[in-house]
Amino acid sequence: MEAIKQIVPILLSLSLAGLVATVGLNASSRDLLYVVRRPALLLKAIIAVDVIPPAAAILLTLILPIDPVVKAGIVVMALSPVPPLVPGQELSVGCRKEYAYGVYAILALTAVVSVPAGLAVATRAFGRQDSIAIMSMAKVVLTGVLIPLAVGGAVRRLTPTLAARIAPWVFRLSMLLVLLAFLPVVASLWPAIVGLIGNGTILVMAAVIVISLAGGHLLGGPGLTDRANLAIASSVRHPGIAMMLANANFTDRRVTAAVLLFLLVGLVVGIPYKQWIKRSAPHPAVAQPS
Repeated sequence: MEAIKQIVPILLSLSLAGLVATVGLNASSRDLLYVVRRPALLLKAIIAVDVIPPAAAILLTLILPIDPVVKAGIVVMALSPVPPLVPGQELSVGCRKEYAYGVYAILALTAVVSVPAGLAVATRAFGRQDSIAIMSMAKVVLTGVLIPLAVGGAVRRLTPTLAARIAPWVFRLSMLLVLLAFLPVVASLWPAIVGLIGNGTILVMAAVIVISLAGGHLLGGPGLTDRANLAIASSVRHPGIAMMLANANFTDRRVTAAVLLFLLVGLVVGIPYKQWIKRSAPHPAVAQPS
């Protein structure tokens, strides 16, 4: 059991780094800077991903009588933006490559500021003193985003053919490592996860996800796939960052269980929206105005 506890964080770090490296293997510098060069898109992305989900989570958990550990899990997930699997989900429903990679790149970097700032607002709302140091987030972004992104980008620049060939395999291996990392955690916390179900827990989690989807959809336009791009980026939260926040500020392991339950609910709630986009969006995806 102790060996598993030591191996799981390593697997999780490697898997997430591999997914980010896949972004670097697939995306040009123009793709990664696409949103940065369009201030209106950047502002909409920040509002959709960094403002709407935390605001919805804080408001709903303040006014609804649910278990405090569930409230904590919902809020830390809402504060944790853009896991590296987001671009793949966006591309799978026909979103534009440059928009998908551009939103991911800039919001992964700005998490250095947005996560500590969001946590500070949330703790004031709940009368707590939780925090995460900006330097801690900077280390996460450096090791989990910048370095693997740079490695993938360097391979793409030096040997584009090799990058295109290995990118699918790096992605598949990384997804396998994600499963290997999360399955033991889910298994160990499954009784706690099941114990949190009830008293409106799943409904509140689903409501936060639906509000996030709706916010991103409304702000992501004008094209349908652009709306889907921002909706997915808004609604899919980063369990790795959320568990880091939970472990740093809460001793009750049920908070981590609530994080995982939120993740599972999000996977289910997002399915109908993605299926609707796949049916409704033009194929192949047509480039849309920014």
